[in-house]
Amino acid sequence: MEEEQTTDAGAAMKKVYLAVNILILAVGNCGGPLIMRLYFLRGGKRIWFSCWLETSAWPVLLIPLLAAYTRRRRAGDPALVLMRPRVFAAAAAIGTMNGFDDYMYAYGVARLPISTSALVIATQLAFTAGFAFLLVRQRFTAYTVNAVVLLTLGAVVLGLHTSGDRPEGESNREYLLGFFLTLAAAALYGLILPLVELTYKRAKQALTYTLVLEIQCVICFFATAVCTVGMIVNKDFLAISREAKEYELGKTKYYIVIVCIAIFWQCFFLGAIGVIFYSSSLLSGIVITCLLPVTELLAVVFYHEKFQAEKGISLFLSIWGFVSYFYGDIKHNIMTKKKNKNDDIDDANNNVQTAETQLADQTCIP
Repeated sequence: MEEEQTTDAGAAMKKVYLAVNILILAVGNCGGPLIMRLYFLRGGKRIWFSCWLETSAWPVLLIPLLAAYTRRRRAGDPALVLMRPRVFAAAAAIGTMNGFDDYMYAYGVARLPISTSALVIATQLAFTAGFAFLLVRQRFTAYTVNAVVLLTLGAVVLGLHTSGDRPEGESNREYLLGFFLTLAAAALYGLILPLVELTYKRAKQALTYTLVLEIQCVICFFATAVCTVGMIVNKDFLAISREAKEYELGKTKYYIVIVCIAIFWQCFFLGAIGVIFYSSSLLSGIVITCLLPVTELLAVVFYHEKFQAEKGISLFLSIWGFVSYFYGDIKHNIMTKKKNKNDDIDDANNNVQTAETQLADQTCIP
């Protein structure tokens, strides 16, 4: 009984931690695109600089890591880091891919209305599902497949009218390039999420949240390094002060905006890997896609973006997919608990029958 209560308590705490990471992911997923779009709308033009901001706040993760190291050292473990070389190499490779993904996504945000880019990113779920099946053998239910199809179909509907909401003064070529680079970013990040989960599974060491934070640090460091090279080549570092002076909202608000971009996107990445740690890469992709309606509505409210029929249909399909996934997940959990309960009852009955048989055999012995 005590063991069962301990297991239930552990499962309950895991759900709490999962909920916290989903909340962090929600803040980053909704706030990141909105504040980055504000940067471009009010005079920001540096693509490499904006994508550099997506991961440049990684040093804040050193604070909890330092606290974890201090706690380990007091407990008699002097290891500075937990990560082994093979995990470091995997995280470095993922981080490099993440850097190029950041650039493609930033270019899309610069060229597309936020509601459009958010809907294109919805295709990421289909890529995540496919790669999760291939790389980590993700199991699918009918409800999961239905959700993936609906959410992907929503993005396809949007793609039927790609130029209808092109921002004023932007060429058709720039708009289409932004659209397809955003799609490519969705595909690449759909690969990155299962790769992170695969790294967890093949780490060959105890997987703790501290190790997850270390992996996140390495991923963001290498992503930032890729974007730093791009900034140097594009001379973005030299242009920041000039851009701040010319920014429509003023110099002070310019720096506030870029700091907020860095913070929101760090919340996104931290929440994403946290959801993978406590659940799966597929759920991380589902949550990102399910937050789409919130991002769309906020873009319409704050930036007065158009909301054509295609976006309405896509929004409806996204909500339908959201409901389908979580209804299936709840139903699956109920059936699993019921099955486990029945199995426990059957095991108890078998034990009773075995005991009765043994007692009868002993009684029959002369």
